[in-house]
Amino acid sequence: MAQRRVTLADVARHAGLSTTAASWVLNEREDARLSEDARRRVLAAAQELGYRPNAAARSLRIRKTATIALISDTVATTRFAGGMIRGALSVARDREHVLLIAETQGDPELERHAIDAMLHRQVDGVVYAAMYSRRLTVPQRLLDTRTVLLNATSAHGLPAVLPAEEDAGYAVAAALLGQGHRRIAVLGRIESIERSPRRSLAAGLRMRGIRRALADRGLRLAVSEHTRDWEARDGHAGMTSLLERGSIPSAVICMNDRLAFGAYQAAADAGKAIPDDISIVSFDDDPIAEWLRPGLTTAALPHEEMGRLAVELLLDETAEPGTRWVPMPLRERGSIGQPAT
Repeated sequence: MAQRRVTLADVARHAGLSTTAASWVLNEREDARLSEDARRRVLAAAQELGYRPNAAARSLRIRKTATIALISDTVATTRFAGGMIRGALSVARDREHVLLIAETQGDPELERHAIDAMLHRQVDGVVYAAMYSRRLTVPQRLLDTRTVLLNATSAHGLPAVLPAEEDAGYAVAAALLGQGHRRIAVLGRIESIERSPRRSLAAGLRMRGIRRALADRGLRLAVSEHTRDWEARDGHAGMTSLLERGSIPSAVICMNDRLAFGAYQAAADAGKAIPDDISIVSFDDDPIAEWLRPGLTTAALPHEEMGRLAVELLLDETAEPGTRWVPMPLRERGSIGQPAT
């Protein structure tokens, strides 16, 4: 037989007070003129009886549901960006909110369905997230509710959370310059992506930081090796092309870790040791990066911190519009050394 739900009246009776008084205490009414003894008795009774407030009734009173939504393209099912979900869930839990998650796979029809479903449930706000950082066109229905962008920006003046890619570009270049490298190549720079923020913000921002670090020392890139994509096979092909040139760079900045994985293999195929013959540094901090030999120095995407900040902004009704840049820490491992003499 199912156990009867403990009611507010049960708590009031156990505390020896009126139902109204118990309600004032449990709803934290600041204007309630009750003694501290009365408050303690109500709270003790609620704990002893295992009272749980009716969330639906409370939401009607305060016009909030204590639920928020995270709508993404492919974040929820992507291992690499799962930190966004962990961070968002952590803050939602700490703030006593439920996080509802929907993934659209980039399908406009699935996106419309997800937005309708979340708004029908009267969520208090929406985190609108993207797997890779880019400029989004935000659906009108989200502009009519409280929305924070995660790993994305837009022209709509919404609060947005993005990784500090330009600072990371500066940091990886500075790490090489600090070891004395002057002939530095970039592997994976794709002009079409760099110029198209709707496709990717990362490429352009990373390149801007790299160029700035070099310019601060009166230097320019020695060479750029363009690749079709940013996968390991492209890194292998690009690094092979760099090594076949007459003047080999002393260090290579790969635009992401997958390119670096392929570059490692190409260096080994050519009989080059890392970092004795050539140094490599990258971006993202894929879990495999620390298992390479030597470990790959890379600027980490702060997905968990980004997820946390997005929910904090969503629940902060005083949060101003604009972009918050989350630092990308440099994970220093063994892939950078001094230039070979």
